[in-house]
Amino acid sequence: MRVIDNTRLPLSRLPGIVHTTLAGSVDGLAHLSVWRQTIAPGSGTPPHRHACEEGVVVESGSGELLVAGQTQGFGPDSTLVIPGDVDHQILDTGTEPLHLVAAFSATRVVGVLPDGNPIELPWRS
Repeated sequence: MRVIDNTRLPLSRLPGIVHTTLAGSVDGLAHLSVWRQTIAPGSGTPPHRHACEEGVVVESGSGELLVAGQTQGFGPDSTLVIPGDVDHQILDTGTEPLHLVAAFSATRVVGVLPDGNPIELPWRS
């Protein structure tokens, strides 16, 4: 058992995204990763996929989820359900930052671009 002070965790930055790994393999988890991200208005994740399933809780903000060529809008207090091995992208289409918490059914989440090239993530996993 472990309690983590999230205020002491390192922040990582990509263009338009601030990321914190809340828990993962380095914390003793064998099959789960939990991330928090803030996406700036007009920004988004790159199109990508990973072998694990993903559940994303939208704490605030609004955007669009693109999954397997389909687009669905969402607002605050929504949950995005993303199957494994499916190309997807999360976009902030609103005027305020998009605040998300995501849980993955794997620890060490390995993302790849639609062309199969790996995504080098600048954060602990």
